[in-house]
Amino acid sequence: MSSDSELARLLEHPAIWRGRSAARTEAKGGRAIPTGFDVLDECLPGRGWPRTGLIEILVPRFAVGELSLLMPALAAVTSRPAPRWCVWVTPPLVPFAPALVAHGVVLERMLIVRGGAEMWAFEQSLASGACDVALAWGRRLQARGIRRLQLAAERGRALGVLFRSQSAARESSPAILRMALEPLPQGVRITLLKSRGGMRGSVEITWQAPADRS
Repeated sequence: MSSDSELARLLEHPAIWRGRSAARTEAKGGRAIPTGFDVLDECLPGRGWPRTGLIEILVPRFAVGELSLLMPALAAVTSRPAPRWCVWVTPPLVPFAPALVAHGVVLERMLIVRGGAEMWAFEQSLASGACDVALAWGRRLQARGIRRLQLAAERGRALGVLFRSQSAARESSPAILRMALEPLPQGVRITLLKSRGGMRGSVEITWQAPADRS
């Protein structure tokens, strides 16, 4: 194998960060999942959610719109050819199936995990290689545990989404992307706290009614 080929293979590893220019270039190869919101895509490296790695979404309380932010991506991931699983680990509310279907999410590719040991189940889902996306709602977590989740997402080539309280914004985190949400009357304000190769600052998103799929 030539040295150029070896270098190219090395640079494909998810642990390698090559800065903003490389992140933008990778987007052209389809390595990001569009968020469904153009104003947010413009701020993110790769113009969308990363396909691999752990992201943190910090909220003042659960169920303030964090799922609406992810619906376009979940619809795209679950409806593509040969999708893997989308796993929800102990969601605070029971997912409302008709709303998911209205947004285009394929229910047959979704799994809901309930019970104790939430972060263990989250880590196992990410590392399994059977998931495209895994979602979890965390409370008290240490940086070491979050590092384990990041590494698990890399091993399983999965996107991990960890919802946490906004009080965690004061803590350091190995997550590749962190954002804080503030609910608005018709949408949400997103503040980017950490974005490898992306931008900082805030953007506002207005929720759109799902398309009629009848």
